[in-house]
Amino acid sequence: MLKKLTIASLLISATAFGASIDHVQNYTAEYGANPAQQGAINYGTTVNFNPAGLMRLENGTYFTGGLQYAFGDQSMTQNGKEFDSDLSSPIPNFAVYKKTDDGALFWTFGAVAGGASLEYKNSIPLPAGMNGMLDGTNIKGSNQYAQTTIGKAWNVNEKLSMSLGLRAVYGLRTLEANTTTNTNFPILGAGKKASIDSERTAFGVGVQLGLNYTANDRLNIGFRYDSRVKLDFKTDATINDDTLVLGEDYSISGGLLGIYPVYADGLKTRRDLPALMALGASYKVTDDWTAFIGGNYYFNKDAKMDRVGTNPGRYAYDNGWEISLGSEYKLNDKVSWLAGINYADTGAKETTYAATEYSIGSIMLGTGFKIKQDENTEWTIGYSHYFYDSTTFNGIKYEKDIRSIGFNFVKKF
Repeated sequence: MLKKLTIASLLISATAFGASIDHVQNYTAEYGANPAQQGAINYGTTVNFNPAGLMRLENGTYFTGGLQYAFGDQSMTQNGKEFDSDLSSPIPNFAVYKKTDDGALFWTFGAVAGGASLEYKNSIPLPAGMNGMLDGTNIKGSNQYAQTTIGKAWNVNEKLSMSLGLRAVYGLRTLEANTTTNTNFPILGAGKKASIDSERTAFGVGVQLGLNYTANDRLNIGFRYDSRVKLDFKTDATINDDTLVLGEDYSISGGLLGIYPVYADGLKTRRDLPALMALGASYKVTDDWTAFIGGNYYFNKDAKMDRVGTNPGRYAYDNGWEISLGSEYKLNDKVSWLAGINYADTGAKETTYAATEYSIGSIMLGTGFKIKQDENTEWTIGYSHYFYDSTTFNGIKYEKDIRSIGFNFVKKF
């Protein structure tokens, strides 16, 4: 029984956003206001979502940057008791690109997967009676992937353009957990402490391909393919456990590492970042109003994930997908109003749900404003609210509620 004492209490992975099991799409604040950016042609987001479309912008050198702040809560309920966590995370993004008649060179940096930091101050769902043996269980976790991409776009003809980029991804998964036994703990009784401080890191590279087709002065179509990124994670962990006197098989840390060996010091495990395919279009309905549609498809099944542990169902992912609609309406020469909606199916089956992660479907609503300060400077402010499906599996109810606010600016030189 003790061997299963902490199968969840010492494991938290913070996947906050995303239509995929790992990917996020909020590369810029403008996505929060209008998520259908796959076929957009604009100064602030095209470099991220439709890089081949850079060839449809004016010649010049551009710098774009911004910051989003995600906040909300993530909770699990078992036998009427709620275990909740406040989450928060700043998400920066930067890009530089130079467009000429001969082509466009671009560089981007920002988040590509993962999510916000979480802290559960009052434990999380455990097997029957286990929380009654522990006091002061506190868990902090983060799951963050940063990317940088360099590439080039060029014209094939006056309507078709292409892009090719090389992407580097750095993944970081951290965990800090502490707990203390109470008088109900068998043999040892109260006051025995156990803690884990774990960091898992990986680095990988992939390619990015893009196509943009401008059918006429009103309709534009964008396509992007981000390849799978191979990521071999290595764990660096420090574990302190007073219950090891019972033997590893009956200690808190032994129970943890016996079921989730990925947190053992020095262990190497592979968890690829899945490939994605994005397709979208923008249509200028009137001189003041542009409508957008876009979708992403995530190749989760093709991403290799080491089957570590005794429950292969935890890795039973289907492919994920999402679809977005958006609108940009010009209120006057300086200000435009943005709005959009997104529906996402992550492809994660219920058997994959655990305290470590639960990627559930969502609807996102967003709105914001784009402000043209002058001919060379533009600001975007965006707000989004993610409404997640409420799902119950094995007696545990999983819920999320996340919002994000942010800004972006573009400067042309």
